[in-house]
Amino acid sequence: MRTDTISILDGSTFVVSNRAGDIDAAPDQAHGLFFKDTRHLSRWILEVDGKAPDVLSTDDIEYYYAQFFLAPKTGTIYKNPYLSVIRRRLVGDGFVEDIAVLNHGGAPAEVSLRLRVSSDFADLFEVKDALEKKGTLYREMREEQIVLGYRREDFVRETRIATDAPAEIDAEGLLFRLRVEPRSEWHTRIAVQPVLGDQVIVPKYVKGAPVAKPELRQGLEGWMGDAPRVTSQPDAVRRLYWRSLVDLAALRFQADILPGASLPAAGLPWFMALFGRDSILTSYQSLPFTPELAATTLRVLGAAQGRKEDFFREEEPGKILHELRFGELTRFGERPQAPYFGAADTTPLYLVLLDEYERWTGDAKLVRDLEPNARAALAWIDRCGDRDGDGYVEYQRNTDAGLENQCWKDSWNSILFANGEVAPSPRATCEIQGYVYDAKMRSARLAREVWGDEALAARLEQQAAELKRRFNEDFWLPEREFFALALDGRKRKVDSLTSNVGHLLWSGIVDEGKAEALARHLLGPKLFSGWGVRTMAEGEAGYNPIEYHNGTVWPHDSVFVAAGLARYGFREEASRIVEAILQASIFFRFRLPEVFAGYERSRTMFPVEYPTASSPQAWAAGAPLLGLRVLLGLEPRGDSLASAPVLPRSIGLLALHGIPGRWGRADVVAEREDAASLEEIARGWFAERTASM
Repeated sequence: MRTDTISILDGSTFVVSNRAGDIDAAPDQAHGLFFKDTRHLSRWILEVDGKAPDVLSTDDIEYYYAQFFLAPKTGTIYKNPYLSVIRRRLVGDGFVEDIAVLNHGGAPAEVSLRLRVSSDFADLFEVKDALEKKGTLYREMREEQIVLGYRREDFVRETRIATDAPAEIDAEGLLFRLRVEPRSEWHTRIAVQPVLGDQVIVPKYVKGAPVAKPELRQGLEGWMGDAPRVTSQPDAVRRLYWRSLVDLAALRFQADILPGASLPAAGLPWFMALFGRDSILTSYQSLPFTPELAATTLRVLGAAQGRKEDFFREEEPGKILHELRFGELTRFGERPQAPYFGAADTTPLYLVLLDEYERWTGDAKLVRDLEPNARAALAWIDRCGDRDGDGYVEYQRNTDAGLENQCWKDSWNSILFANGEVAPSPRATCEIQGYVYDAKMRSARLAREVWGDEALAARLEQQAAELKRRFNEDFWLPEREFFALALDGRKRKVDSLTSNVGHLLWSGIVDEGKAEALARHLLGPKLFSGWGVRTMAEGEAGYNPIEYHNGTVWPHDSVFVAAGLARYGFREEASRIVEAILQASIFFRFRLPEVFAGYERSRTMFPVEYPTASSPQAWAAGAPLLGLRVLLGLEPRGDSLASAPVLPRSIGLLALHGIPGRWGRADVVAEREDAASLEEIARGWFAERTASM
């Protein structure tokens, strides 16, 4: 599926432009150069002889680098251009852009090259919500640099623009008057440098680093080289795996909380920041492939763990943060994300990841180092998470600035009764209780095997068993044979059917006798679209196939559902869901977006894009990795790796070579003798398409 924007990124720096390389941001549009949650360029437009050039081609294969091949307009189809323009852009702590003008003709060319530049210095929240600025914009010329600036009290942000070629500088930007000799070229390098108060950021490539072999490429090669190798039939599985690893590499950034530590940002464009839930779930998905993400995530979130009561930011002792931002609105206390702790699931999920990391890596030292953090998290679950002492973790925001829903489905209207009524707060969503159960069971293992605290282990196991017993009574809807989405503020069961029940299987809180009914629902036509599991079932009053959390398909959600089905022995059903997500990726050029529409597969024959979905997005990139684990049945068993493959008919071969873990490196090869041929699959899709016409 084609996009009209080109995005390149490196950590907390990213540039979103059109396919010509131009930035021309509307107030609510995510075009621009962004650094640390502030837009440092909102206009960056190249004109040749007063006109926008035509786009010949765009190359954005590397996540940090893009090339734009352009030609001046001739005004008629009967006249070919004799000039071409190439823009090469490298992002990293700002960006540098090389512009080359090539004269392919036999006579000299007089060319006017104009670069129009400006910045609105919008906070990312101002871009999302189309808010007006409260400070003052300024524009200056300093030491042959254009300086774009913004000041609000002591909050100062600047963008400095410098070129290595002679240029006229005026109110619009840069003007180059060129004479390009026959069969020759002219070029310049322009550096765009963000400034935060007194901190001047130096772009990584400002001093002439070669485009062909930049530092980031070497880092990417090391990242890819350390990960397991995949071979598959069809090759599409390997291509999706490669794309996922590259996108996870692109989303890595260094959190100021723990300098030098790299962990995944949530997603471009709106979520290029630290998000506790996203980093935890992405790290869990990628453990068999890139375990270092989990180690860093655990350390960073442990260092930022709540230590005091802060009503506005919803911080509490032991709580794991939701989000950390650095922009203007958080600086002036207009938004709480500095950091914000409004998530009820991050704390138990932190404990889940801690145990899973040790199971895969055997890194008991990290578990011992983080024992105080783990104990604080357990204390938060019992003291603060359970707001009313009923044994369940609930949430309710403290102020209107906070999130209405503090689970992964954090839209304001995501917790609905079957009749469409919004459930009143506080809300105890079902999957959070599952996470708490899993966290206590896993923490019991760590207490017994690593911390040497048998009393704590026994107490946690007893608490988990009681939670499981009560949950299976209090949340079960016998007439509909699934678990309630939540208990609302009046302890009523929120009775809509959603994908959350699949997360309950993943956590292990479901009684064995209830699992088969959940599997039927999850693979039934109301929840399973053919491309994945819908967030809300068709037929519920709140269902909408293009509502963010009430009917769309999220790749990460579907794959966690598949992992839950596999945990309870429904391996064929799990394989079918993973297969659907793998097939959907083909239509997105193997880069799974955050979310896509929940239309029935037979209606559309391709997954329909969701207009504001983040891409790349961390847990969407991680979804294929967890999917491969599900298909191969990978599980750590002490110091060895167990495998029990169940492949769908569309995959004849799936092999992972060099899977890292406490066993060193391991290989797993799975084949299916009765796999469908590509021709068979194509015939099946064609028949499906013609039957729906």
